[in-house]
Amino acid sequence: MKRLAVLFALFATPAFAAKGPFFSLGNTDFVVLLGFIVFIGVLIYFKVPGLLMGMLDKRAEDIKKDLDEARSLREEAQALLASYERKQQEVQEQANRIVAKAREDAESAAEQAKEDLKTSIARRLAAAEDQIASAEASAVKDVRDTAIGVAVAAAQEVIAKQTTASAANKLIDDGIAEVSAKLH
Repeated sequence: MKRLAVLFALFATPAFAAKGPFFSLGNTDFVVLLGFIVFIGVLIYFKVPGLLMGMLDKRAEDIKKDLDEARSLREEAQALLASYERKQQEVQEQANRIVAKAREDAESAAEQAKEDLKTSIARRLAAAEDQIASAEASAVKDVRDTAIGVAVAAAQEVIAKQTTASAANKLIDDGIAEVSAKLH
């Protein structure tokens, strides 16, 4: 078998292939041409070019569908991104408003605390002044009471030295009469 394969390989060299007239089955170029024509005929008979075109058209339609789907998904993703960016901007604006409101509230509370502190200080100052006035009045009263006590004691001593028993009885009677006149 090997010998036969080697023999055919030696005779099938290109130098031996194209001998003789062209339209002869001994001419390998003519045989190859006939084989090619028969192959093309078989392909056309079985409508292989139409099948290939159909497969290519189907593949083109599938690619077009994929591209359309990708385009729609891209547009949807862009719309979703724009929506999220708008929402983020709205949330940021709301956060800024909340911060501004909190600052205003804090400033208002600070002003109110200052006013309350001023009012409290004024009340305490007034209470302290009232206590000072009360202490002053109490001290003046104590001094007056002491002065009156000293004056009464001094007057009693002076009167006791200068008054006799009859003058004292007369003063007592006058005092009783004056008290009884005021009471009735």
